[in-house]
Amino acid sequence: MSAVVEIQGVLPAGVPLLADADAARTIAWRDGEEVAAGHFLAEVVALAARLPSARHAINLCEDRYNFTVAFCAAAVAGQTNLLPGTRTPRAIAEALAAYPDSYALAERALGDLNARHFVLPLALDTGKAAPMPALPPDRIVAIAFTSGSTGVPKANPKTWGAVCASSAFNVGAICTGGAPNIVATVPPQHMYGLELSVLLPLRSRAAIHSGHPFFPADIARALAQIPTPRLLVTTPHHLRALLRSDAVLPALDAIVSATAPLPAELARTAEARYKARVVEVFGSTETCVIAQRRTALGEPWNLYPGVTLHPQPDGTLVDAPYFPAPTLLHDIVEVLPPGHFRLCGRNGDLLEIAGKRASLADLNRRLLAIPGVEDGAIFQLDADDRGVRRLAALVVAPNLDATQILDALRAGIDAVFLPRPLRRVALLPRNAAGKLPRAALLEAIAK
Repeated sequence: MSAVVEIQGVLPAGVPLLADADAARTIAWRDGEEVAAGHFLAEVVALAARLPSARHAINLCEDRYNFTVAFCAAAVAGQTNLLPGTRTPRAIAEALAAYPDSYALAERALGDLNARHFVLPLALDTGKAAPMPALPPDRIVAIAFTSGSTGVPKANPKTWGAVCASSAFNVGAICTGGAPNIVATVPPQHMYGLELSVLLPLRSRAAIHSGHPFFPADIARALAQIPTPRLLVTTPHHLRALLRSDAVLPALDAIVSATAPLPAELARTAEARYKARVVEVFGSTETCVIAQRRTALGEPWNLYPGVTLHPQPDGTLVDAPYFPAPTLLHDIVEVLPPGHFRLCGRNGDLLEIAGKRASLADLNRRLLAIPGVEDGAIFQLDADDRGVRRLAALVVAPNLDATQILDALRAGIDAVFLPRPLRRVALLPRNAAGKLPRAALLEAIAK
């Protein structure tokens, strides 16, 4: 493994679980009540002693505080957290089969599962102060899985040293207004949710709201339960829903967005409405966050210190001092002056039909810009018997018909890129992180 580096230098042999050892500081908010870091540590140590003997824990906890306690307890016990993209019985069964020395860890019983499950105890704190656990930098604390938006999910091991190094840059880029109190709409099992709502409180003085709000009213209610400075960790999908709603949000210090491209106009509208900066972060399950930008102010991305990009014919090779090896992403970039780049699309995003070229990202941007379209996705179908891959679309537009949507698209794109079939639906098959797995899109368009 290459050297693991934080902003200020090389990580020591044992890295403390919490970067800030102040036992009195607030690390979480549950039902409007503060949870002190000392209480959190006592629960982590108590749970670590009670976990089953195994190599892997499938962390299915829904309450974000419970997830964080379980995540840290498993790591302290020498176990690796498995972070499946969904909590469906099939996904859990597949994880148990793929990792025989594993068990499912959740807040309630999940059925038989061959008895390979552990229910989180209701009470854990022993009442005694716990020593600060320290983990070796090379300990694999998590295996995160890609979303499946471009194919089959892939496993990505994460070492404690690597996530601590990456988190240090997130702290520097996001926690500019002091120690934020965080509400997140993305699940902690997703890498973005893990980084910004679990690791950030562990590696700074930030505190996290334990909930997982989804609807605008729930987001507003959760934000009202925490004090300033407030940070909303969300997605473009949730941000659009907030702006369309009449939900009134309390004062925000910042909004962070990821999981899908954030249109500049959406960022500017959100900044004007909520009087807060909107920071977009760029990364992947393979790399964690590697760059950020203030989308409302400009297109170029600002790389985190030490991250380098090397354009390849089929994507971009990304490297950093804390990576075990350079990682190939399917994103096409234009390297700008040192520390900056412009994102040009994905390798599989570029289309060529009848000698004409377009990008899926641009087609989707045009679709979402149509007045009356609340959500939508244009995507490419599998090849037919003639080897042709047609475009299709799922669209949420209650007051428009398919002809009106296609006419609006036709005004801005070549007719060869019009999606057919185009199906109007009540909701898109988004997962908990707001992403659209390819299998779900294909299933929905076939109905």
